[in-house]
Amino acid sequence: MNYLFVHQNFPAQYRHIVRYLADQPDNRVYFITQPNENAMSGVYKVTYPKDQRGAINCHAYAVEIDRAIHTGATVAQVCRELRAQGFRPDLIVGHSGWGETLFLKDEFPDTPLLANFEFYYHATGVDVGFDPEFVSIFQEASRLRARNAINLLSFQGADWGHSATHWQRSLYPAEMQSRLSVLHEGIDTDLAKPQPRARFKLPGSSRVLTRADEVVTYVARNLEPYRGFHVFMRALPQLLRRRKHARVVIVGADGVSYGAPAAPRSTFRDMMLEEVGSRLDLDRVHFVGQLDYLTYLKLLQVSTVHVYLTYPFVLSWSFLEAMACGCLIVGSATPPVLEVLRDGGNGLAVDFFSPRQIANRIETALAAPDRMCALREAARATVLQQYDLRGVVLPRWMRLFDDLINHRTPAAA
Repeated sequence: MNYLFVHQNFPAQYRHIVRYLADQPDNRVYFITQPNENAMSGVYKVTYPKDQRGAINCHAYAVEIDRAIHTGATVAQVCRELRAQGFRPDLIVGHSGWGETLFLKDEFPDTPLLANFEFYYHATGVDVGFDPEFVSIFQEASRLRARNAINLLSFQGADWGHSATHWQRSLYPAEMQSRLSVLHEGIDTDLAKPQPRARFKLPGSSRVLTRADEVVTYVARNLEPYRGFHVFMRALPQLLRRRKHARVVIVGADGVSYGAPAAPRSTFRDMMLEEVGSRLDLDRVHFVGQLDYLTYLKLLQVSTVHVYLTYPFVLSWSFLEAMACGCLIVGSATPPVLEVLRDGGNGLAVDFFSPRQIANRIETALAAPDRMCALREAARATVLQQYDLRGVVLPRWMRLFDDLINHRTPAAA
């Protein structure tokens, strides 16, 4: 089979399925993406240039649509070049969010197109307006309506779609949901698993943490409000005052993945240290930046309590990876988390906005680690049952691919 994947940041969400397909000797796998250093054996990586046009002379609401059309047209040109070289995909799979899939059916009209529909924007009731402390850059309802035009145009140009979770799928209009399968990318539970003898060396230090230590972990791509960094930091003074031996390890960069940036010449880490730093024992709070994947897993494997907080937004892989590692999860009682986390069943739920409750639940878990073993085991069992890459998710991907290639209507859920 010939497969064509499209995502601006190769391999992104498709890393597992692309690896699986490329390992099959009868497959040819092409991947259209923007330039980056990532590579994968057996995958033909074809790049297109980023949009470097700078300011665009159009209505402010139309800027993202213009960029999406520019991106879609650029990807379409790459497809024409592939077609001229004789490549004909049996299936195309791509992310719809930046316009990359807009014109693929015009270049390969007879090839089924499966598009990833990750997030449908709402002016109320989801991420926008959730946290009154930080005003969303998309607070204008009209701007969000225009932003959803990319979702809608991409849907019109796709044969089928998929969303990673039921909650994400539920955000789309009802008439779209009937053509969206719920299909997560999957968790490699052979890598992300408990390891009682794990050791994590703190960067820049000789200190090594093990399961014998009290370790509180927090992970985000960037330390920002969308992932509750500000609330977590406000919970630390109480926690560290009561737990004299606890250490907090915080993973994440100082950029911005979602929402508005911090004040000029500042970061959210700077802002929160200015607010609560004087009340913290900073010798026990470790900001370790971003980690390579295997080192990051070692940290999760020594974690006593892992804290995951998020606005109502896309669920992070780190949340499920932490569960797969058998972490004791303290997670925000927000819809994407509660799709997976059962309070008292496989983790502990907390009010996103309550530093006191977060600190109390972490303290409870630290004080009685033996009583938390059942929750740890249940957390991993949840991932094995619902998100395990080889046992659950890859077979679902392949059934969906087979349905589309053979022009059968897939199951929507």
